[in-house]
Amino acid sequence: MSEDAPIRLVLVDDQELVRAGFRMVLDATPGMSVVAEAADGLEAVAAVEAHEADVVLMDIRMPRLDGVEATRRICALPDAPRVVVLTTFDLDEYVFAALKAGAAGFLLKDAGPAELLAAIRAVHRGDSVVAPSTTRRLLERVVPSLPESGARPDARLDVLTDREREVLEAVAKGYTNGEIAARLYLAEATVKTHIGRILAKLDLRDRVQMVVLAYETGLVRIGT
Repeated sequence: MSEDAPIRLVLVDDQELVRAGFRMVLDATPGMSVVAEAADGLEAVAAVEAHEADVVLMDIRMPRLDGVEATRRICALPDAPRVVVLTTFDLDEYVFAALKAGAAGFLLKDAGPAELLAAIRAVHRGDSVVAPSTTRRLLERVVPSLPESGARPDARLDVLTDREREVLEAVAKGYTNGEIAARLYLAEATVKTHIGRILAKLDLRDRVQMVVLAYETGLVRIGT
């Protein structure tokens, strides 16, 4: 797609007024184009299959198929668009599941237009929608409610060097690359290199998934 081409969006929400509100903002924004809408998860998957899209704004609680499973199915498609889940804080456990399913991040439903547009542009660039510190606050609320796994999840981190573990832990604690560089006495470019290697070794897509895995494996625990 040309750099000048608009970002193609799919809006997914079971409330028509919510979709209309988002569409009003997006259609009025240069460089944005809403190519489809969907009222539930099944319609969302069908819309992505029928239209070329770059970013999906995905509600969580919907009839027929919820946003978590819809996210999982969409992210499994070839050339899948990036998915941003829409949430309120009382649905944090669903957001965590959506992040694990492949979502690029999350956005509060009451976000203002500037925040919404910035989030869309961020995920379109390949970044995460939220700052690591915000993701950490989310995970601190939901991780205690997750079921314990009988497997030894720490084994997934065995492929990392000691330095890579340190970097992953710092990312999960909400530090920026610059702050990690200062804390570990590294060049910021070296931190970026370590993050790239962590993503490749653990088959992760972005910084959000790094944070999720760090909490899930116990590398970082609540209150640390």
